[in-house]
Amino acid sequence: MRKLSILLTATVVFLTIGTLSAQEYTHYVLINTNMGNMKVKLYNDTPNHRNEFLKLVNKGHFDGTLFYRVIKNFVIQGGSSDSRNAPPGKHIGYGTGAVNIDAEFRDNHFHKKGAICAPRQPEDANHFKMSDISQFYIVEGKVWTNEQLDILEKNTNIPIKNDLKRKYYLPRKEELAKLKKEDPRAFNKLLREIKEKINFEYSLSDYLEFSEEQRKAYTTIGGLPDLDGEYTVFGEVVEGFDVIDKIAALKTDKNDRPFTDVVIEIKEISQ
Repeated sequence: MRKLSILLTATVVFLTIGTLSAQEYTHYVLINTNMGNMKVKLYNDTPNHRNEFLKLVNKGHFDGTLFYRVIKNFVIQGGSSDSRNAPPGKHIGYGTGAVNIDAEFRDNHFHKKGAICAPRQPEDANHFKMSDISQFYIVEGKVWTNEQLDILEKNTNIPIKNDLKRKYYLPRKEELAKLKKEDPRAFNKLLREIKEKINFEYSLSDYLEFSEEQRKAYTTIGGLPDLDGEYTVFGEVVEGFDVIDKIAALKTDKNDRPFTDVVIEIKEISQ
């Protein structure tokens, strides 16, 4: 029994160490451009995006493509197969090599400056917000104040609350008014039931509440808080923030394509 116990303990320790090692390993890629390089960390808790992105990186899918959509204080977007060897002035679309995968929204990953994210087709053609991992965008964004973030929350949350009040409160309004005069105890009971229904459904809705981490990032380095929950964030730039700004500052044509081509080459690197 002792030998078996030791063997089992050793096996558990080995498996635990192996599991921890697998969890701790982080993948990095280097995005090389003619305007400088960016080192990017890929998140382990968005494994489908990480794995599919790395597959495309190692196949050379992104090499020779462009940052073809550049909007100052917003994003720099690249990787579309349509952008490879595209002549000046050509409008660049989603490309022919789209790789659509399910979204992986995570509350702890958001659109702070330097976030690398997956674009997608519009919701009228993509009801489940699936990502097109065959291209990507990197956030430049802008710095926000806490007051501006408060306004974003209210603009999202007040309509949700109003809809729920119309659904649960208004149909019982006359009944409540009558009970308030005739039976205060019944009035309070019904009012509590209505509030519970509203609060419960509100908790399941897409209400907006920025975490302390989000507020700290958005009010210091900046970002795009209004995109949170709409597109999957699967990594972040850890070196080369100045390159984001250089590319974002380029002059562009009517399609937001820079007049100066920014050519991409991506390779996987060790930490």
